[in-house]
Amino acid sequence: MAGPAADSAHLLGFLTLERSGPDLFHGRCHVGLPRRAFGGQVAAQALTAAGRTVEGPRRAHSLHGYFLRGGNPGRPITYAVERLRDGHSYASRRVTAVQDGEVIFTLSASFKLPEDLPGRQLSVPPTTPPEDLPNAFRNWAALDPEGFEQFEIGRVLDVRVAPVTWLSRAGGTEQRLWIRAVETLPDTPLVHMCALTYASDLMLAPVAALDVETPGPLREGPGSSLNFLTSLDHAVWFHRPFRADDWLLVVQRGPTAGDGRGLVHGEFWTRDGELVASVVQETVLRPRRTR
Repeated sequence: MAGPAADSAHLLGFLTLERSGPDLFHGRCHVGLPRRAFGGQVAAQALTAAGRTVEGPRRAHSLHGYFLRGGNPGRPITYAVERLRDGHSYASRRVTAVQDGEVIFTLSASFKLPEDLPGRQLSVPPTTPPEDLPNAFRNWAALDPEGFEQFEIGRVLDVRVAPVTWLSRAGGTEQRLWIRAVETLPDTPLVHMCALTYASDLMLAPVAALDVETPGPLREGPGSSLNFLTSLDHAVWFHRPFRADDWLLVVQRGPTAGDGRGLVHGEFWTRDGELVASVVQETVLRPRRTR
């Protein structure tokens, strides 16, 4: 992901940064929420910056980020990397994303050498295959083609919603998606980890409010939510190798909400049933004010 040559209309272009020093990078992010940069892209670009300062075969295994201010999609973002530690097996980085002199996002990321050791995991839940499901944004694209054209995420990701009972008997909420990059991505593991990080923020926060509404982007587009939702923090753990341009099943659950906040867990599964990543996000969750 070196250099600005990648086409910005494709996912790889959304992950590409310009480098102006050993630990200094620059990028731009497209719109997510109305008038705000897409948080998944900010986190993915921060991981890109961190990964490009790590030498050798170490791969990211976790990241933890805090969204401090909404980014402006019309302005560049500077990513400054701090090299906290380079050990024999593990390396740690901290990234500060700055826009117009203000910190908008911070990221801590850890990288490690792969180890060939036995493991274990849960079983993948049974789900309708993606070939039997329509594109999640089909209705929106048909009803508002001009508005949908500005929705960059829908052009770089193929997303399909699997049927599931959104409000469980236990009081939680759940949503299941199939996601893959539209374009074929290079074989570099960091590219696929950053692509998953980009996708991991998609339609995640609204799961916290599925007991009171249907997520807007599936039907009317961003901004149609009855609640005010904005991400507070975001964490990803990478468990096993994967490709982000192959179908990944995403199981999103909201186990609790209260105090103006909602918590959502996410799991990423391959079609072969391997659990490859886990995500946790906390979001502001308040009813929208009406005039």
